Amino acid sequence: MTATDPAAGASAIPLASDFEAATRDQWLALVDKAIKGADFEKKLVTRTADGIRIEPIYMRATADQGQQSALPGQAPFTRGASATVAGLGWEIRQAIRATDPDRANTEILTELNGGSNGVLLEIEAPGQAGCRIESAADMTAALRGMRLDLAPLELKAGLDANTAASHLLAALSGLDIPPKSAVIFLGLDPIGSLARWGSLPAPVEQTFAETMALAREAHAEAPAMRTLRVDSSLYHEAGATDAFELAALGATLIAYLRMFEAAGITPADALAQISFAVSTDTDLFASVAKLRAARRLIWRIADASGAGDAAGSLHISARASLRVMAQRDPWTNMLRSTLACAGAALGGANAMTVLPFTAALGEADDFARRCARNIQIVLQEESWLGRVVDPMGGSWFIEALTDETAKAAWGLMQEIEAKGGIIAALDQDFIQDRVAADAATRAKAIATGKQDLTGVSAFPQLGDDGVSVLPAAPVPPVLTKQMVRPLVPHRLAEPFEKLRDASDAFASKGNPEPAVFLASIGAVIDHTGRSTWVKNYLAAGGIASLTTEGYASANEAASAFKASGATMACICSSDALNAEHAEATAKALKAAGAKFVLMAGRPGDKEAALRAAGVDQFLFAGADAVATLKGLHDKLGVVA
Repeated sequence: MTATDPAAGASAIPLASDFEAATRDQWLALVDKAIKGADFEKKLVTRTADGIRIEPIYMRATADQGQQSALPGQAPFTRGASATVAGLGWEIRQAIRATDPDRANTEILTELNGGSNGVLLEIEAPGQAGCRIESAADMTAALRGMRLDLAPLELKAGLDANTAASHLLAALSGLDIPPKSAVIFLGLDPIGSLARWGSLPAPVEQTFAETMALAREAHAEAPAMRTLRVDSSLYHEAGATDAFELAALGATLIAYLRMFEAAGITPADALAQISFAVSTDTDLFASVAKLRAARRLIWRIADASGAGDAAGSLHISARASLRVMAQRDPWTNMLRSTLACAGAALGGANAMTVLPFTAALGEADDFARRCARNIQIVLQEESWLGRVVDPMGGSWFIEALTDETAKAAWGLMQEIEAKGGIIAALDQDFIQDRVAADAATRAKAIATGKQDLTGVSAFPQLGDDGVSVLPAAPVPPVLTKQMVRPLVPHRLAEPFEKLRDASDAFASKGNPEPAVFLASIGAVIDHTGRSTWVKNYLAAGGIASLTTEGYASANEAASAFKASGATMACICSSDALNAEHAEATAKALKAAGAKFVLMAGRPGDKEAALRAAGVDQFLFAGADAVATLKGLHDKLGVVA
């Protein structure tokens, strides 16, 4: 690092000139001393869901220097398709899903007047709730007063994408906007629909032909219109890792380029008609790396097709993940959305859609939509995240993570291509099986506490969280014949939410609230760590904890248990006090009528003695919390 001294003209002063250059070996020696000889790999190195190493420190040699040399606006466009910032950095494109077209219009104008500068119109279709658009007149009613030349419009109509696009094209003449000036993303994505719902309105070849005919018609009327969309977020919502999501994106792009080529349209012209949608979630750095890797992947496919320069005009929309949203204590969803939005901004997304914090609960009201919109506005106009091109570029960690994510995605994409392409891979269940395996691995990590969900598995809040919403609109059934196994989206919090729902339903029928008496032995300082952990652990399953400041003896704890009316108790204190008092406490609790006795902490070599004294089960970090809590529900008689 150097600095310029104004008094010395333009001469450079090396700021570290008086220090000897440090080496990695020197650093490793200091680390070994700090961790007292523990295994470096186990102690300080972690891995992503894709198996990518996350080092504790990164050096210049760690990052891919070949990719670092490319500037923003230069191939492979890892650092952005443009070398300059346009406006505030990205488009705020909020989702509208009101069922009635007139209501949708009100929400659209509210969004635009409130600070959004784009709209994602979700349209009712088989398997998807949204705005009910049955004619060009309905589309006109929904879009009345919207300046499509200033505020881009994107359609998301799933299995009815072709029909919705036809209604929009027919409605353009009544919107007082010249079609050539309209900024529209039709969102035609037959492969995405096939993957998500397992079917299409017609056989694959016929659907492709109809989609291409519609794309030609739309392009002729409005040459700047983006007709097709490659949406990889649906794979993310079903459980895919970042690299596999990008692999699906790449394989879908290849399939669409081949479709355009068969229709006589060059890859360069095809890329001008294709937009992309990628998910971002609470892993900020992973989201940044994924967007940067997505641009590199798209460029490489385009370059192999002889259209590398065309990748400079690509358009990527980021979708805040629904997968990470929770129903309980939904206020925490604002934090999740902020991280997703920041990741999209720092990763260089062209547009961003943030979900209302009540998205997992039901219909969003004006307040929830305003909060979602304002997250983007604050990050744009107060944090200025969009004022710098590729602000994370040059970070050795981000460069290395981007490179490894891109390499992993490319390898997985080649596996999909080896199966015969994305459609063949779906037909063979390769995609579905891989996504399901990734989802199961992640679910296990959450259940065993390796990955926390704030407000769900960690620091859950029992009782009323103060949020109420109208139920979500009913979803029309998918009636067409299933062609492939569909990818089913899910949220990470669902296993814990089912336990909470069962507990609430049980109590609502006049039954006592499921609760466990905490037999906390010793002073607060002795047991607070374990007591707090147990309280949070049980609350994640909707089980309350009956707590006090602690008990001086086993008999005192047993007397308090008997007076509480509880049927289940948990012994919790420090390891030292447990070793001294746990056996006597278990015996006293059983004598006081406890039907089931728990102990917080691993029993070690005293398990046999503790079980003989009356301990029925041990609670400790690393066990499957979902299975454990379900078992406690059964013991407490919780039946929804």
